[in-house]
Amino acid sequence: MVTVEDVRRLALALPRTEEHLVRDRVKFRIGRIVYLALSRDETELGFAFPKEERAALVASEPEKFSLPGAGDMRYNWVHARMAALGTRELAELVTDAWRMCVPAKVARAHLEDADAADAAALPPAPGLDGLRAAAGVFGAFPGVDRSWHALVADTAPGIDLSDPAHRTALHRWLNAWGCRIRYPREGEPDPLDTGLAAWWARHTLPGNPIAALTDREIGVLAAAYADLAALPLGRRGLGPTAAAKALFALRPRTVMPWDAAIATRLHGARDEGAFGRHLRTGRAWARAALAESGLDEDALTAALGRPGLPLAKVLDEYLYVTLSHSPRPPAPAAAPVAAPAPVPR
Repeated sequence: MVTVEDVRRLALALPRTEEHLVRDRVKFRIGRIVYLALSRDETELGFAFPKEERAALVASEPEKFSLPGAGDMRYNWVHARMAALGTRELAELVTDAWRMCVPAKVARAHLEDADAADAAALPPAPGLDGLRAAAGVFGAFPGVDRSWHALVADTAPGIDLSDPAHRTALHRWLNAWGCRIRYPREGEPDPLDTGLAAWWARHTLPGNPIAALTDREIGVLAAAYADLAALPLGRRGLGPTAAAKALFALRPRTVMPWDAAIATRLHGARDEGAFGRHLRTGRAWARAALAESGLDEDALTAALGRPGLPLAKVLDEYLYVTLSHSPRPPAPAAAPVAAPAPVPR
C-alpha cells in the first residue's frame, strides 16, 4: 500500500512538477497539464496513461485499475486504488505519466541520469568474454539441455497452466532440475497441480524480453514469484528456487531464474524484493551484452555458443558456473571446457 506522501515524494522529484490543491484535491501538474490527481478521500490516484492502452491495463488487473468516469474518457487517464499499489509500481506509473507531459529532451535527460544511478547500484555486468566462457563450461555438461527441450516439445507452442498436461510437464521438468516435488500416488490429491492452476488464474505475466522489461513489469513478476513460492505443498511451500525456475519455464525470454546459492550470494535474500533486484540485474546485464555485441538476442546467444536459448538462460548459466558450481569466475576460453555434471538446482 502506498500513501499520499509516497506520491508527493516521487512527483516533486521530477523536473517542472508543481503541486496544487484544487477543490480539496491534491494534483500535480506540468504548467497547466495535470498528470496526477488524488481523490478527495485519497484512496484513488488518477494518472496520465495512453487511451489506446488503458483497456488492456484495466483488464489485466481489474482489482487495481479502473477506467475514468464517462466525462473523462476522452482524456489519457486511468484510476488506480492506492491500497493495491506497491512503491516500485507507483514509481513507474508516476514517471510514465510525467513523461507524457514534458518535452522529450527533458524526460530523456532525467531518465538517463536515473538509469545510470540504478545500474551503479547493481552487480557489474560480466561482459561477453565472461558469458562466452561460462557458456562453454555449462554447455559441456552431459545432457544439460535434454529436459528443457523435452519440456518445450511437450508444451508447444508455449506452456499454458490451464492445461493439466502442461502442469504435469512442468512438474516433471522441475524435478529433473533437482526440485524433488513429490509425485502423488494414484487416487491421492495433487497439491502442486491444483495450486498451479489457481495461481495461473490469479496472475497475468508479462512476456517482454528481459532487456525490455519495465519496472512495473518487474514488480508484477516479483509479486507472482512470491505467491508461487508460498504455494502450499503439504508441510512446506513450493519454495524460492522452484518458483523462480517455474517462472522461467513460463516466460523463458523474460525471467532470469536463480538457485539458493545465487540468490543469497548475489542479493542476500530470496524474498519478493530480492527477486525484483535479481530481475533488474538481469535487465541491466542483458542490455549491456546486447549493446556490447551489437547483435539481437538470438544472434547473441548463438555467438556465445548457446544457439536457440534465450539470453535470460545464458545469464543464469553464467551465475551458476561462477557462483553455484565454482568459487571463481572462469577464465575466458575460445573452446568449451569439459566439466563434471552440475549439481541439481
